[in-house]
Amino acid sequence: MQTDDDRLLQSLYEGMFETPLWRGFLNKLLAKTGSDTVKLLFQPSDEERIVELSAGTALFLDEKIVEEGSRRIGDAIPIRSMRPNRVYAQDELLDLAGAKRSDIPALSANSSPIKQLRAIRVTEPGGLDLWLLCSGGNNIGSVTGALLTALAPHMQIALRSHAALERERFRSSVTGQAFDRLKMGWLSLDAGCHIIDATDNLEQLFQWGGLLRRGRYDRLVPASPVIDRALTALIKAFVADAHTRPQAFNLSKDPWVEMLVTPHQSQNISGNRTPVAIVYVSGDRRSQADRCDQLVDLFGLLPSEARLAWMLAQATSITEAADALGLSVETARNYSKKIYAKTGARGHAELVRIILTSVLAIS
Repeated sequence: MQTDDDRLLQSLYEGMFETPLWRGFLNKLLAKTGSDTVKLLFQPSDEERIVELSAGTALFLDEKIVEEGSRRIGDAIPIRSMRPNRVYAQDELLDLAGAKRSDIPALSANSSPIKQLRAIRVTEPGGLDLWLLCSGGNNIGSVTGALLTALAPHMQIALRSHAALERERFRSSVTGQAFDRLKMGWLSLDAGCHIIDATDNLEQLFQWGGLLRRGRYDRLVPASPVIDRALTALIKAFVADAHTRPQAFNLSKDPWVEMLVTPHQSQNISGNRTPVAIVYVSGDRRSQADRCDQLVDLFGLLPSEARLAWMLAQATSITEAADALGLSVETARNYSKKIYAKTGARGHAELVRIILTSVLAIS
């Protein structure tokens, strides 16, 4: 029996992107083998949970195969004891159960509702296990076993690819959460400043005071016409010379929002639209007043001290901060001494680090 009949292998590889997983593959395998039921199970080596997928009618892993104690075949067969890439018949699995599980009574063929069963286990280097089981009538025999043997290396590739996809999804999720907590995000632009791709929090970034928005045909539009013209000119410069120096733009001071526009130098494999630039957006959803209140709570500062501390945390000089707050430089210096004492900072630079790396960064 050829494994590529009826697009069986194609459905195996496409199944990694289906919901539920491998639905088409299981249905094709069910028809190809003449099984009553086909089951696919996979389980990480360090977890107890088994993901179970099936096609057909008889849910044989849930059937009672001995009346005494209402045992299930899933309870009786130590599937982790199966050798990888070896096809097992029902009797071999029951013998394996008897040898490995002395607490389970011997299982006789007469007590089982399954006429025939073939099962195989495959593994992947990351520790993920997969089991494929076919059950049915007398037609489930050596031919089905040969098919499972032929499918084993392909199932191993599919399993390894699935594990890699899941790891990438996890990494992407964690990275996205980190970007979100750090009030950062990115988006890629083509030569016309049209958005090609972006982090999941892009729409949240657009809500930061309407400083950036998605315009017609997905064009990135800064609220400031001056910044819009500068961005357009910079993108044109990137098109002409990919080594053009990145440029930073301040979009707002309260709340603080800024963006860094850099040339995109990686090769594009995602489609016809070529990214020219990556725009990193960073900002603070909270207003200056909110942050000052949080500094009061976090370090026990007085409100007047918190306002000065927040100004200094923006790397503003004490003279500039005093002028912005309507204080004399001498008063600001007295406040700063109290701020350093309460925060444990030994100077302006350390104060910036303490405040910007405190829990305020993720609040």
